[in-house]
Amino acid sequence: MNSFYKSKDRFYVAVDCIIFGFREGELKLLLLKRDFEPAKGEWSLMGGFLKNNESIDEAASRVLRDLTGLEKVYMEQVGVFGEVNRDPGERVLSAAYYALININENDHEIVQKHNAYWVKIDELPPLIFDHQDMVTKARDIMRRKASIEPIGFNLLPELFTLTQLQQLYEAIYGEPVDKRNFRKRIADMDYIEKTDKIDKSGSKRGAFLYKFNNKSYKKDPKFKL
Repeated sequence: MNSFYKSKDRFYVAVDCIIFGFREGELKLLLLKRDFEPAKGEWSLMGGFLKNNESIDEAASRVLRDLTGLEKVYMEQVGVFGEVNRDPGERVLSAAYYALININENDHEIVQKHNAYWVKIDELPPLIFDHQDMVTKARDIMRRKASIEPIGFNLLPELFTLTQLQQLYEAIYGEPVDKRNFRKRIADMDYIEKTDKIDKSGSKRGAFLYKFNNKSYKKDPKFKL
């Protein structure tokens, strides 16, 4: 048995996290300036290597926690990237995951410590290796899933306005949404609840704040935008 495994090639296994956030009506991506070779000083996703005592999902959660301080975050695997020369340092296979977080909840000190920055999704700098391919694939998956499941609410604070919600989906899909039709669809969703609280940051009159009720959604999990 041992001789069978020893006769096979060995590789490094890594995870890379595509961390999305949403602020001021724009979708953002958390990037860091790499401080080691290869590609020192260039822009990169947050990544790390798989440890002996953890699963690939656990490794992704650890990498995310190390950068943001957050746990129990919405994550989904994008796929495995394994082109032979994708990493000039060694032969490395990378499992990419995308995560959706509320920017206001991440640990800003930890983010700064890692020399990481929130960058507008439409203004990304060149990324190392195949990281741009990871981002592109992650956005495609997120767009498809956001239309049939309420994953987008992971990017919002607990309380939000309908304008913020509309801006979120416009940012996800990269195109304007008809306000009247959008609000009509939202009104039909019992699990998006109107509260008695008002946000006056945008105008003197203010706008009612809403919240997503996950318990109500689970009783009737129908969602389509």
